Amino acid sequence: MKIQGNTVLITGGCSGIGKIMGRICLEKGASRLVIWDINEKAIEATIQELSALGSVYGHVADISSPDSIDKACADTKEACGDVDILINCAGIITNNKPFHEQTDADINRTIDIDTKGAMYVTLRYINGMRSRGKGHICNITSAAGMLSMPKMSLYAAAKWGALGWSDSVRIELQREKSPVHVTTIAPYFINTGMFDGIHSFFKIQDQESVARKTIRAIERNRWYKGMPFTYHFIRLMQGLLPVRWLDFIFGDLCGLYTVMDHFTGRKK
Repeated sequence: MKIQGNTVLITGGCSGIGKIMGRICLEKGASRLVIWDINEKAIEATIQELSALGSVYGHVADISSPDSIDKACADTKEACGDVDILINCAGIITNNKPFHEQTDADINRTIDIDTKGAMYVTLRYINGMRSRGKGHICNITSAAGMLSMPKMSLYAAAKWGALGWSDSVRIELQREKSPVHVTTIAPYFINTGMFDGIHSFFKIQDQESVARKTIRAIERNRWYKGMPFTYHFIRLMQGLLPVRWLDFIFGDLCGLYTVMDHFTGRKK
């Protein structure tokens, strides 16, 4: 779907790849860029920074709260009209504790934002897209939604859920022959600061590159994009190799099972 001439809404649009994707969309001629974020000051700063490139609007939204989403939807509708392209980018990682040290609050916060949040937002836009016969939904999930890793059980669970849900919606729209498309993005760790402190055998993904590849995937109506490309083969390896071999290859040889040991996350 073309970016030019369309209204793009990005959740978590004030930092990381969300902000970069917003800039790219404006450079490609988006008629309006709408950014949702929980931080009002960050919204104001982002609008000021990007307004030179085109029309930018921002609204405070806590995507874990349906009431907050409803208000942001109403404000967006009043200011910008219909949304043509929805990019669900907002996400968090709560900590690097093993599961037995997590709390109910940790579980709820992670699932509410990383899984349910995208569902809540999409539910409020998908029927309008279907009735207009136009729209694209892009969901930023994670390679952690395919490959389990210790000390990120909550994040992995949330992204597994988001990935399965996103592709299920794609199939539903495809089977009803809807012109509305769904793109699922599953990148490896990105250098946005969200995963600061990790030690990885595999190269950390560049945020500018991930943002550009994501927008390109939307423009080409791609149903799935793993980054790097080798992550397209995770499911194949899981189907062919015994669990002990997978644990040895990914956990011991590649060191993926210790990547979170020194995690600090984005410093506030």
